[in-house]
Amino acid sequence: MRNWTSALFLLLTPLFLTAQELDLKEIMKGKDFIGYWPENHAWHVNGQSILFDWQQVGELADKRHAYDIAKKKTRVLGPQNRFDYITYDYDQRQFDDQYFSSNGDLGRYNKKTFEFTMLVQTSKYIWDIQRLNKASEVVYRQGNNLYKYDLNSGSITQITNFLLKNEIPEAPKTQLHEQQEELFQYIRDEQAIDSVREARRHDFHPPKIYLGKVRIDFIKIDPTGRYVVLSTSKASNNKGTSVTHHVTEDGYTYEQKARAKVGHQDPQHQLYIWEIGSEELMEITADELSDIRQKPSFRIEYGDSGLYENNRKVIYHAPKFNFNGDFVMDVRAYDNKDRWIVHWTSGDSTFKELERQHDEAWIGGPGISNWNMVPGVLGWLPDNQRIYYQSEETGYSHLYLRHVITNQSVQLTEGKFEIHEVQLSNNGEYFYVHANKEHPGKLGLYTVDVAKGNMKKLIEEDGAVKAMIHPNEQDMALLISSSNKPWELHHRNLETKFARKITRSISPAFEAYEWRQPTVTTFKGMDGEDVYTRVYEPAPKKRNGAAVIFVHGAGYLQNAHYWWSNYYREYMFHNLLTDLGYTVLDIDYRASAGYGRDYRTAIYRHMGGWDLNDQLSGRQYLIDKHGIDSTRIGIYGGSYGGFMTLMALLTKPDAFACGAALRSVTDWEHYNHEYTSNILNNPQDDPEAYRKSSPIYFAENLSKPLVMLHGMVDDNVQFQDVVRLSQRFIELGKEDWELAVFPVEAHGFQKSYSWYDEYRRILEIMNENLLGK
Repeated sequence: MRNWTSALFLLLTPLFLTAQELDLKEIMKGKDFIGYWPENHAWHVNGQSILFDWQQVGELADKRHAYDIAKKKTRVLGPQNRFDYITYDYDQRQFDDQYFSSNGDLGRYNKKTFEFTMLVQTSKYIWDIQRLNKASEVVYRQGNNLYKYDLNSGSITQITNFLLKNEIPEAPKTQLHEQQEELFQYIRDEQAIDSVREARRHDFHPPKIYLGKVRIDFIKIDPTGRYVVLSTSKASNNKGTSVTHHVTEDGYTYEQKARAKVGHQDPQHQLYIWEIGSEELMEITADELSDIRQKPSFRIEYGDSGLYENNRKVIYHAPKFNFNGDFVMDVRAYDNKDRWIVHWTSGDSTFKELERQHDEAWIGGPGISNWNMVPGVLGWLPDNQRIYYQSEETGYSHLYLRHVITNQSVQLTEGKFEIHEVQLSNNGEYFYVHANKEHPGKLGLYTVDVAKGNMKKLIEEDGAVKAMIHPNEQDMALLISSSNKPWELHHRNLETKFARKITRSISPAFEAYEWRQPTVTTFKGMDGEDVYTRVYEPAPKKRNGAAVIFVHGAGYLQNAHYWWSNYYREYMFHNLLTDLGYTVLDIDYRASAGYGRDYRTAIYRHMGGWDLNDQLSGRQYLIDKHGIDSTRIGIYGGSYGGFMTLMALLTKPDAFACGAALRSVTDWEHYNHEYTSNILNNPQDDPEAYRKSSPIYFAENLSKPLVMLHGMVDDNVQFQDVVRLSQRFIELGKEDWELAVFPVEAHGFQKSYSWYDEYRRILEIMNENLLGK
């Protein structure tokens, strides 16, 4: 399977083992230089194989692989056997049968007989498998409705008959309709016959329920089969944007539709309970949620405090049912300053509020995702009376239990660390969690005792583990990496202590170089807070007295850690810089992940505030601890890191000698709503937050060399952003700046020649301004 290895080793060994030098063009090939590591690992439904995606150098795409744990062999899966691809579903672990959707068809796997069966094959896509308490019945979604398959009879029953606007009959009766009815007995007789037919049809089919011009967010049936929970939403009226493609197959430009800009989105979400067979929906409102009309505290600065006239808009995440059919639900305020966990019992017309989580900045953190993403951790314990969830109540995201009847809560985990990826054990007596308990930059696998909250470490590597737990809870499929070695797949048995490395992904070219393990350390921020950073230090004989600070993107992301970075090209580039004598700093500045709520929200209403202060503190750390020349420090980064580079050069023009800003936000009023409104609120409501956070308002301060690099088909941070800032520089008569455009690249570059051109320019501006070359 890896016959290419020997030949490639012979070709590349002399270059990389003898010269021990990195070539910029080679490392910018990314995975084609490093090798492709495995991803998306999961257990096959039969528990005998680990499935994962893996690609070989020279292949155009990854392929699904299966590692047989008994035979200790890996094979490439072909398209001919769809059953090879079915993964184990932990939500169906209590059943002997697991139902699944495969290419839009409904299938079944029996865990006792090990047999696969295709049950329903149709051109109308089947998805969203839902189980009932009755083991022989399964519910699935097709289009906008739910259907039930009975294994015993092989029958299919339509459960719901929801119709949207395009399915609603013509307009109501006109005056002519009424005239025809009045004049002709024939018309009246036909209408009577139709009414009888429709009544009889209702005896066998669900009644038609017209929802109107909406989108269905979810349809869920309770496990007792008594009722359905339905959420709908209306599209906002916000104007979208477009991205222009210039390099096209036919030579004509074309417009690609893209996102709207930040601002009021005017969402309209409704939640309904439908008792199966009834003629009407029962709407459940958010009226009783605590502080549902409360205005956020920042409005005080604008003389607008108190209560809104109407409820704040909310969004509903899918319900989590217990065995009895009651459910709990995650409800979010659309301004993302509140998260309510509510409980609903059959027959109630309103929620019972169990938990309100409030943050004057915005709700977030591990296991507590934002309103527009996958809902946070929420589930039932086997007693059907207690739920588990995560909260940042103590400042770090931890695991809690709450009794839905007494509403008493218990905090299970505590400390200055965060809980990730919670999974309840088969017997319901403990949780499997990933946590950075030992160090903010190390992620291990632990168990948490439900009764006492005790944490027990199962697996901790020098870097991180991403564990997929076998249904037997003894075997583990693990992705393991370190700061200088990419992810590799392992199989480990906790009982026998057996461990095997399944993949070997890195190429001889990558392996031939002695990649550094950057030092993870801390320095003090301006407020005395510990700020974590990676430090790349050159050999004493190569030190050139200059330094480069790299600013990671995404804002809420962690990079000063001990595992393989998503910024693997940047990691290799930093090794190259260090070979040239530079000291490189890679800072987990304020707003980075891994350090708790206060760290996460420190940039609220001012991007380019505490996050930039941490870059300045890092600059001083380089001067004080590493002997760096204060006049020879450069800064660069992409996306949020590009924004930070611009803020550094435009608001602190004396701090850095030069900067390179990649795919940068230049004006937050032009970025998307989902990310920006959390941090800066709406621009209509908090204009000052946007003004002090946007580099374009400080363009007149540019005095140091700057290169900006941007893809022209970027549909995330759009090309317009950098064009607008360029126009400001032109109008202000600024001279020492450049703009490099990449006509075929979006936000994440794809072509190695684009990566090379980009980083060639970054290296040139650093060498020229920090080394005088």
